[in-house]
Amino acid sequence: MIFGRLSFSQIALVTLIGVAGGVYVYKPIYEQYNKEQRLLKEKKEPQQLGEQKENSNSKTDCGCHH
Repeated sequence: MIFGRLSFSQIALVTLIGVAGGVYVYKPIYEQYNKEQRLLKEKKEPQQLGEQKENSNSKTDCGCHH
């Protein structure tokens, strides 16, 4: 069995190096995703504000059935 030859500290070190490597590889992808989502959110906010202004100018249903 291979784990009998490796000490706990060696396994812990290799695990930490693996996690650090994964963070190094996937961090730019995650940052790009966040940037795109933020831009989409900022782009939608002005459209939603425009729709709210249109809705506030139109008559609202008061429920009194005129």
